[in-house]
Amino acid sequence: MDGQIRVIDRDSGDRTTSEGQAYAMFFTLVANDRTRFDKLLRWTELNLAAGSLAERLPAWLWGRSADGDWRVLDANSASDADVWMAYSLFEAGSAWSEPRYTRLAEQLAARIADEEVADVPRIGRMLLPGPRGFHGDGKYRLNVSYLPLQLFVALGEWHRDGPWKEIAEQIPALVRASSPNGFATDWIDVSEDGGVTPSSHGSYDAIRAYLWAGMLDPESPSRAEMLQAMPGMARIVRTVRTPPAKVTAAGVVDDPKGPVGFSAALLPYLDALGERGLAREQWSRTRSSIDVDSGLLGRPPKYYDQNLALFALGAREGLFWFDARGRLRTKWTAQ
Repeated sequence: MDGQIRVIDRDSGDRTTSEGQAYAMFFTLVANDRTRFDKLLRWTELNLAAGSLAERLPAWLWGRSADGDWRVLDANSASDADVWMAYSLFEAGSAWSEPRYTRLAEQLAARIADEEVADVPRIGRMLLPGPRGFHGDGKYRLNVSYLPLQLFVALGEWHRDGPWKEIAEQIPALVRASSPNGFATDWIDVSEDGGVTPSSHGSYDAIRAYLWAGMLDPESPSRAEMLQAMPGMARIVRTVRTPPAKVTAAGVVDDPKGPVGFSAALLPYLDALGERGLAREQWSRTRSSIDVDSGLLGRPPKYYDQNLALFALGAREGLFWFDARGRLRTKWTAQ
């Protein structure tokens, strides 16, 4: 983060995304850093939402334009970032006893429901990846990595008028459909007649499906079902020792050189499956890649690796966890 408190992706032209801002808001809540949380929220509202998250969804992409100006480059929103942002605002309102966060969370959640949720054939109301570009040519395009079950279960309690409970009930089935051979894929298309077609590969999106499932509370409804739908990655890691960057839906490794963040992301998943030996190997790879000077993962550090590691290691070390109702629990609130 720079002095403005925006999250910078150095590998992509120093851009900032709504995803980066949303994840950072979550992590600053976990760290009990309200000052930085407020600054992240303010930068996001001013620069991605034209001043108000209550009135509009945040643009997903901000950076340097061709003419050299720094501004919104793509005004379409990314629904996973929006959901993480609403969830973090609800939890921040509760943890810090701040009604302003709760009101904003309610307004943002209502806007997500209005603009990013659609009635998908044979599925019902479901979160699209964004308001534009994911419905047309006779199909709906969905992404299971945008659907952490714990968040939707919690949103069903926070925002009872919304579609969250209905969405949560469909997530396990979508994960199964997106993983026809036990390997999560990046995208899934649903036709107007309800036919389901997963994409050909799983990679940088799909890795989060394993992470979210691994972080579910053991008492969460459908946890076992979701883990059982995605056993393939554990089988591959047992064979090739490190998670591949890209694997086909059938389980054929297309790119064996997975980034170190993938090893971190799989730790909660492997723990949940009881794969202690595999988890030790991936933790060893992760630990050996931490730069002792910066404390960051990788040399040089990559934006996405840091996020995957912060989720996985923070949960594994007990800095935060999700209970069976999807509610956030942190080390500092539990004291």
